[in-house]
Amino acid sequence: MLLVNISCRSHTNVVAERPPNILFILTDDQDIGSIKYMPQLNSLLIEQGVSFSNYFVNVSLCCPSRATTLRGQYAHNTGIETNKRIEGGFEAFHRRGLEKSTIATWLQAKGYRTAMFGKYLNNYPYGVAKNYIPPGWDRWASSVKGTPYSEFNYTLNENGRLVTYGDRPQDYGTDVYTGKARDFILKTAKDEQPFFVYLSFYTPHQPATPAPRHQKLFSDARLPRMPSYNEADVSDKPQYIRELPLLQQRQHNRINRLYRQQLRSLQAVDDAIASLYNTLKTTNQLDNTYLFFTSDNGFHMGQHRLEPGKQTAYEEDIRVPLIVRGPGIPAGKTIEQITGNIDLAPTFADLASAEIPDFVDGRSFASLLKVNSSSPHSWRQAFLIDRWLTFDQLPLIVPEYHGIRTKDCTYVEYSTGERELYDLKADPHQLQNLAQITRTNIIQSFSKRVDELRKCAGDICREIEDKPVPPCSD
Repeated sequence: MLLVNISCRSHTNVVAERPPNILFILTDDQDIGSIKYMPQLNSLLIEQGVSFSNYFVNVSLCCPSRATTLRGQYAHNTGIETNKRIEGGFEAFHRRGLEKSTIATWLQAKGYRTAMFGKYLNNYPYGVAKNYIPPGWDRWASSVKGTPYSEFNYTLNENGRLVTYGDRPQDYGTDVYTGKARDFILKTAKDEQPFFVYLSFYTPHQPATPAPRHQKLFSDARLPRMPSYNEADVSDKPQYIRELPLLQQRQHNRINRLYRQQLRSLQAVDDAIASLYNTLKTTNQLDNTYLFFTSDNGFHMGQHRLEPGKQTAYEEDIRVPLIVRGPGIPAGKTIEQITGNIDLAPTFADLASAEIPDFVDGRSFASLLKVNSSSPHSWRQAFLIDRWLTFDQLPLIVPEYHGIRTKDCTYVEYSTGERELYDLKADPHQLQNLAQITRTNIIQSFSKRVDELRKCAGDICREIEDKPVPPCSD
């Protein structure tokens, strides 16, 4: 398997003396365009760190994505294909024993103090006691009942004790989770132990409730209407798109209202970034801490006539932000190599010099973070994208699909027999499906790669991903 060893001597003296801390911030359903409305994220992380321009999620759905993040595996290997109890959700993750080996257990075994605050896996803690804490976590605060997506009126399992929060401004969920992360960092800094914080916000997932202090912001904001918005000609699209009528004014209005709510709700996340950044700075931890920011999946809003949602193979859903700052990381750099959520766990482990299990499908991208990093001799050329349609998930309009995203192309095969192929250099908004006009041998080559990746595991995944890919078209 690919392991990258980073010499501590290449960083500051502080890094050489003790292992680095890792602060991982995860949002829920955040599209890549909204990050420009987060000034603290831009000034403290993007301008001081690296941004990944080709970072993707394997399944654009909360629980499969989060399971992949915890284990470093494609969803066909975690077995967590949906959010619900048969093929997904917390119950399946727990029943399969996947919690016994996650990034939390790997880092805890390496001497890290670990903490998880916020959203864990969908339907947690179904089937177990409400005060259940998964293996590997030293500190824990996650919702067990109530309405946590609304940011108010929820109950947290806080280290085995149930604590209820109401509807006061100080009960706002994002602020509560941020406060717990800040307290944990302060305490751990005093103990001089390395820490791993998994800070998982519910925003900007619908209903995208903003903090009271942000309710009046962005009153004039409107969703940018790219060429794919309310696409006029969908005759080349799969049937589920062709059957969609053009969006009407009431739908435009609803989309703009939700967009404004999303931007408002993200301001508390932006506040959290500043608060935690300052906490790290005042405790002299900043120079020895890697900060990661990303989302569990993207979110479409009106593109290709689709009402707000996720789970498609289009860019809005599979491509999400990933920003990293920390010791030895250059400022303001963009990394173009294809990376994905299967890579997070092995990267965290690599940075902590922890053992990476053989079952991991992803690879550490720690080597890409170096100041003078050059293009690796071998790197991923294709990333698997999936969606499963199961009986406990109906009715949803998007058929099951499996496909790949390369640097320049998206190729998708649907359970209906339909296919899509887009040349993203020539057609970044995915308006012209090339599947029916591209030579058969090219389509067959893409199809073979999809079939190979759907069956891969561990080292084999990386070997298949690194093979050259065909051009998008003739």
